Amino acid sequence: TEHGEGLQVLHYEVGQKYEPHFDYFVDEYNTRHGGQRMATMLMYLSDVEEGGETIFPNAKGNISAVPWWDELSKCGKGGLAVKPKMGDALLFWSMKPDATVDPSSLHGGNKGTRAATCWEPHG
Repeated sequence: TEHGEGLQVLHYEVGQKYEPHFDYFVDEYNTRHGGQRMATMLMYLSDVEEGGETIFPNAKGNISAVPWWDELSKCGKGGLAVKPKMGDALLFWSMKPDATVDPSSLHGGNKGTRAATCWEPHG
C-alpha cells in the first residue's frame, strides 16, 4: 500500500497461536514517525480443518448467533471469532472515528493457520 506498512506474512506451526493484542501503537515514537495503525486487514492464505480462528475476546453482542458458530473450535467460542477460509479477508478498525483506540479491537490467532497482514496508518 502507498501509505501503509509493508505486508507481513505469518505462519503458525502446529499448536502455535498468537496471543490477544492490539495493533495500534502505545508509544509516541511510532505515532510520530509513521502514524497510528487505524485499520488491519487479514488475508487468509490457507484453509484449516479445525482452529485457526481470529478471535476478538472483547467484542460484545449475540456472538452465538453468527452463522458459522457450529464450525468454531472451543477456543473460537470465547469471543467473536472468524474462521479462516483461503482467499477471504477480514478488515477491522483499531480506532474509533474520533481517533481514539477501540478496546474491542483486541484480537488473537487460535492455533493453525497462515495469513498475510496489512496495516493502514492514521496520521
